[in-house]
Amino acid sequence: MLKNRKRTIVLIVGISFLLLGWSGLKAKTNQENSDIYQYLKLFSDVLNIVQDNYVEKADSKKLIYGAVTGMLRELDPHSSFLKPEDYKELQIETKGKFGGLGIEISIRDGVLTVVSPLEDTPADKAGIQANDQIVKIDDQPTQDMSLMDAVQKMRGPKGTKVKLTIIRKGERKPLEFELVRDIIAIQSIKYRTLDTGYGYVRISSFQSGTSTDLRKALDALEEQNHPLNGLVLDLRNDPGGLLDQAVEVSDEFLDKGLIVYTGGRLESQKMRFEAHKNSKPRDYPIVVLVNSGSASASEIVAGALQDHKRALVLGEPTFGKGSVQTVIPLNDGSALRLTTSLYYTPSGRSIQAKGIEPDILVKRELPPKEDEDNTEEMRRIREKDLPRHMENKKTENPESEVNSMQAETQKMLAQDNQLRRALDLLKGYKIMNQSIANQ
Repeated sequence: MLKNRKRTIVLIVGISFLLLGWSGLKAKTNQENSDIYQYLKLFSDVLNIVQDNYVEKADSKKLIYGAVTGMLRELDPHSSFLKPEDYKELQIETKGKFGGLGIEISIRDGVLTVVSPLEDTPADKAGIQANDQIVKIDDQPTQDMSLMDAVQKMRGPKGTKVKLTIIRKGERKPLEFELVRDIIAIQSIKYRTLDTGYGYVRISSFQSGTSTDLRKALDALEEQNHPLNGLVLDLRNDPGGLLDQAVEVSDEFLDKGLIVYTGGRLESQKMRFEAHKNSKPRDYPIVVLVNSGSASASEIVAGALQDHKRALVLGEPTFGKGSVQTVIPLNDGSALRLTTSLYYTPSGRSIQAKGIEPDILVKRELPPKEDEDNTEEMRRIREKDLPRHMENKKTENPESEVNSMQAETQKMLAQDNQLRRALDLLKGYKIMNQSIANQ
């Protein structure tokens, strides 16, 4: 009897704690709702005062759009309100064709900053660089300008001009660029053979169709090279794009395991993306090139291949955009571009504001040359420099001439220190493997 009584007391105590917890939670919820209603009333009061007392008749739609824009701007640099025309532009952009300058921008430390210029666009040809700070657009300061407003000001019909005032690290005064807008038709994939057996694929952005174009490029390189001994995957100055394309590109080189996962407040925002076994194996060594202009989707690919030890990452630390934006359409044709989660590499790394650290740190620029009269090369004497040296009369194999690098590729390698190092690493890997196999 006493035992049963103790059980009853415990049960009653447990229920009382539950009721106390529920009442506390209910009180907290009611308090939060009360605060929201209070601030909504404040907004309504201000809106009425402006409409009744402003010197001119105010457009209600413009006022509300402005308020929503300000609200999203308070959250983070990547959340924004898209007016109907902005939303249409975004849909066009993901298909890879729009009128503008070809610059991917972000807001970093409150300043409009270039993530990277897109390849072969007016911005790229004019010399705009990653990390340039845009302080004026057509002489209008960008200090309080939203990301979408800045995009809209740089977009426009082909042939029209726009002036950008830029602050660049290392320059004493602002730089001014007058650019002519063009149709930005982004070719997200470019490829070539660097040397016999070694391929190069450049991904300039992740848009619809990127993974399909990548497969075609890899098929072509594998057809041209029997076998393909190594691949350089160039993600430098790739500002990112569509998450699903980053997953599919990574999946092309992975047969199993986690590619990326996302974490947010809601259960629906927690997603995992796994690799699948490919019907056509791509098992050759890979070197991934990255720099400070590599952001978002390109960081997902680099991080996944790095974590799985599937590729060596070479270059400079990446941009560090580790957040996922969800576009939520609204009834009037507008939309919210809202940061809903962070993404993580397979090993659990968040790259938000940190970026991907390369396995091998290499600057793209070559070290400055010494004065020609004092270079080590000038001081060295080789056999061909000796008087009465014997000439090599053996003619080159015509087949080797066919397989030699084209002049354009030779120029690329001569001017690009990172690309040259990547190719050397792939060749060295093959030589080391052959040496080990012959022991």
